[in-house]
This record gives sequence, structure tokens and C-alpha cells, in this order.
Amino acid sequence: MNDILWVEKYRPQNIKDCILPNELKSTFQQFVENEEIPNLLLTGTAGVGKTTVAKAMLEEIGCTYMMINGSEESGIDTLRTKIKNFASTVSMDGKRKYVILDEADYLNPQSTQPALRGFIEEFSKNCGFILTCNFRNRIIEPLHSRCSTVEFRIPNEQKPKLAMNFMKRVQDILEKENVTHNEKVVADVIGKFFPDWRRCLNELQRYSVSGSIDAGILVNLSDTSIKELVSFVKDKDFKSCRQWVVHNLDNDPHRIYRRIYDSLSGNVPDSAIPHCVLILGDYSYKSAFVADQEINLLACLTEMMTSVQFK
Repeated sequence: MNDILWVEKYRPQNIKDCILPNELKSTFQQFVENEEIPNLLLTGTAGVGKTTVAKAMLEEIGCTYMMINGSEESGIDTLRTKIKNFASTVSMDGKRKYVILDEADYLNPQSTQPALRGFIEEFSKNCGFILTCNFRNRIIEPLHSRCSTVEFRIPNEQKPKLAMNFMKRVQDILEKENVTHNEKVVADVIGKFFPDWRRCLNELQRYSVSGSIDAGILVNLSDTSIKELVSFVKDKDFKSCRQWVVHNLDNDPHRIYRRIYDSLSGNVPDSAIPHCVLILGDYSYKSAFVADQEINLLACLTEMMTSVQFK
């Protein structure tokens, strides 16, 4: 049942089926109808559909394209060879080719990104580029100026409707996969990770291994649990902190950092709160792109252990 990732198996093949705010969907639909896609920089938080949109547009207009993951293939020589071999030849149907460079913000801004700017200019007659990133400020200005930037931002008034649409999509997937489910539990999972559609679907697939999704899957970050963690940090009990982190990795890391932040006033002197905020802000930011969330969270807690004065 779970051999294929649901995010790939049920990835929308056209813009119409993508769950997007109205304005964004209209913009991408216009590109498809005109069969003309400019160089794009798609920016937004993880899992909101940037890569899905890029693929869906190119699939709809029937363009040949190549995917490159910036976090895995970040070397200049690798990019140069792959892009040159692909972009220097004409497609069989004569249509413009495209390179989707996923997670472009992982590329080195001092070396690889300037080289990418050169590739975009060199192959502009034959090949277009669609870059995706989580953090637009990590993309150098020369790339910004050569791409149209589209930010995946969801207006507050559209969030309930989009969440409901995703709920319907998820229920359809669960039925096709023969997974029984509690609607409230599924809604809680969506609410927990919204608007990271990819994370929602990955978590639900993981929970569905038994063939059922019910209340037993939910891991709640209770006040008692956070108090316990803070006491471990205060006592410099690294072993217990590590055990707590391993036990609570199912929770969204950003939510953990937020709950620790909420607990500061009762546990550290007012004079120490600014330093704690800097630590939490730094590791919360890093959690969006680190390879190992456990190590990142433990590093944050260790720094608090060694540098923060508790009451």
C-alpha cells in the first residue's frame, strides 16, 4: 500500500488541480494558456506546492524539462555539465526547454549562484529556468533581476477554504488507499502542519501503515511536556533532553521552538530573555533546511544549557 510516496503518486498534473490561492492560480493558469512561461523564481515556505506548480505548468504545455535539486547537486561543474548538455540541444518538437532548479537557495551565493546567472544568459534562446526556494533573501540579486518572482503567500481569508479543499483531497486519497480514518483526526493533522501540504501527506501516509488513522496517532505537546523539557535544560540534563527530543520528533520543530519561547518568562530572568530569543530564532530558522532535525534541536537546547541563566 505504501510502496510509492503519496506526494508523488497523487501530485497534480495540471494547474487546475493544484490547491492554490485564487490570485496565484490565475497567474499560473495564464502562463499555461499563453504557452509562454518566463524565467521564474518561486518562493515560499516548504511544502506549499512550488515544485508541483512548476512541473504542472510544463506538463500542461508539453515542454521538455529537467529537474535539478540544489541541495543535492550544488557543485558548479555538475550544474554546468548537466545544464549545458540539456540546454544546448533543441527539443524534438522545437518547443522551448526548461530547467527546474529546486531548492536554489542551497546553492553557494559566492560561486554557484553567479555561475547560474551565466547559464541563464548563455542558453536564453533555447531554455527557460524555474527556480524554487524557501528563502528569497538567500538568492543573489542578479538572479532576482533575471526572473519574475512569485511568492506563495496565502491570504488569511482564503486559508479556511484551501484547508477544506485539501481535506477533501486527502479523504479521496485515503479512500483510494483503503485506509479507514477519523475525520477529526485527519483535520487535526492538516491543522498541525498547514500550509505544508507535503508534510501533511507524508505524515498521514506514515500513520496509515496499519490501515487506519485514528486518535492514537496524535502526539500532543502538552504544557506538562514542555515544562519537563525546560527542567531538563535548566538542570543541564543532556541525556534526558535527548530522550525527550527523540520522543517528540513527530511534532513540528517550529511549534516546539514556539512553545519553549512561550515558557521563557516563567523560567529565566527578564534580562536573559533577549539572549534566549536570539538562540531560538537562529535554530528555528535553520530547522527549515537542516538535514537532521534531531541534531538541530539538541544543538539549540545544548546552547541554552551552557549559556542561559535560569531562575
